[in-house]
Amino acid sequence: MGPKLDFSVVFDALPALLWGCVGTFQLALSGMALALAIGIGGVLTRNSRRAPVRLATITFIEIIRNTPFLVQIFFLFFALPGLGVKLDPTQTAILALGLNGGAYAIEIIRGGVQSIPKGQTEAGLALGLHKGQVFRLIILTPALRAIFPALTGQFIMLTLTSSICSSVAAYELTSVAQRIESDTFRSFEVYFTITGMYLAMSWILMVGFAAIARRQFNYPTR
Repeated sequence: MGPKLDFSVVFDALPALLWGCVGTFQLALSGMALALAIGIGGVLTRNSRRAPVRLATITFIEIIRNTPFLVQIFFLFFALPGLGVKLDPTQTAILALGLNGGAYAIEIIRGGVQSIPKGQTEAGLALGLHKGQVFRLIILTPALRAIFPALTGQFIMLTLTSSICSSVAAYELTSVAQRIESDTFRSFEVYFTITGMYLAMSWILMVGFAAIARRQFNYPTR
């Protein structure tokens, strides 16, 4: 006869788990904002005419994309203090998520930028727009419209990746679940519950991103 399931420990700990979801959202949204900023800025440096700037960006992308996220967050949390830079768990988690997501965002956004015909850029300059306006209005906005599904998919993956931030004691859902499991020894019940919570958070993000896409990136209709 197998062990009896007891979900009462989960119901008792439900407020803590819900606050863990809030912590996950805070880490993920902060990481997304940083990743988007790195992605847009990285596109400019990735296509820079200055070889050292371009090479530095490519090196950053390759290092991040070809090393595990766990190693990256351990480096930021345990190795940087040796260089005099000490971050708390939340700062480390946000920075690690932002750098990791940013490396992927650079390549995703760059693909969208490269899909914009050069004739549109030339037309914008001919109309008297300066380079910043051309990039923002004529290149970046249509590019984001084209790559928005891929970018949001990457950001949802970044939200799920935030569970690894529990390894440096950042406050989020998995770290809360680990504490509850260590107190109750109800591994199946706890991790079964947070699996459903991660699914729910992913669904909420998908719905939110879909609403943003309809509001910001739909072409106007007559």
